[in-house]
Amino acid sequence: MLTLAIIKPDAVASRKAGKVLAHLEGAGFAIRGARMVRLSLAQAEAFYAVHRERPFFRPLVAFMTSGPCIPLALERADAVAYLRTVIGATDPKEAAPGTVRALYAESKERNAIHASDSEENGRREVGFFFAEADLQ
Repeated sequence: MLTLAIIKPDAVASRKAGKVLAHLEGAGFAIRGARMVRLSLAQAEAFYAVHRERPFFRPLVAFMTSGPCIPLALERADAVAYLRTVIGATDPKEAAPGTVRALYAESKERNAIHASDSEENGRREVGFFFAEADLQ
């Protein structure tokens, strides 16, 4: 099963992207697609459209367009649920020790990584960044 992760601009800017990637591979994920992108305002708004009415939407879009990020198509059994466990709680203060966010996130808002929250969203989000031919 495929799911999407995005190494966010904070982790890329602080040179933690390689550590995050190694952490994901060490957790058993196969990387089927990876690319570095700088999201435009329109792309970020479209990707996070489900959150449009929430108060954090504008700050999230601003953050995700603030620098390059690295979308990843990841594969393994039970990929969505397992990735959510591996990355930890949104707030790194609440994330379990050894999770990506406990190790590499700066704050609840600058939390190093995005992960799809369902199989349906995983498919949609992988398709947002990768064509079928891009997935190895």
